[in-house]
Amino acid sequence: MSQTTNAESNKKTVDLATFYIGEALCGMDILRIQEINKHLKMTKVPQAQEYVTGILNLRGEIVTVIDFGIKLGLSSTRISEKTRNIIVNSKDEHVGLLVDSIADVVQADSDKIEPAPANIGGVKGKYFEGVFKTEKSLIGILNVEEVLKNDKG
Repeated sequence: MSQTTNAESNKKTVDLATFYIGEALCGMDILRIQEINKHLKMTKVPQAQEYVTGILNLRGEIVTVIDFGIKLGLSSTRISEKTRNIIVNSKDEHVGLLVDSIADVVQADSDKIEPAPANIGGVKGKYFEGVFKTEKSLIGILNVEEVLKNDKG
């Protein structure tokens, strides 16, 4: 009995903020997120990459907003009442990730996170740290730094 108790106390969990990009349910460690907001009034950036939706001023700080759908090779994010901007800090710069909608925060046991397959819902596996199965769905856990890697320059 004591072995089970020790194993349970040693379990590491991660809180995943989950969101939809089209039909794909994705998640990321909630500790990576600075905030989630509805700021969608952006200034277009001439000659920017296709996935750069624009920039916005967030309390005096310039934030580059990326259409996560386009960046992941899916369809463009449709702006609606549910559209949100997930602000993350990447290499000392704030980046907004435009997603179709926010879902729940899911607590995942680290030992139940499986390696990412080569392709999840049309998205390259290299963008994922792993996958987590719930009773209802499969959550692709995004590696935000990998997704944003090509954004500089």
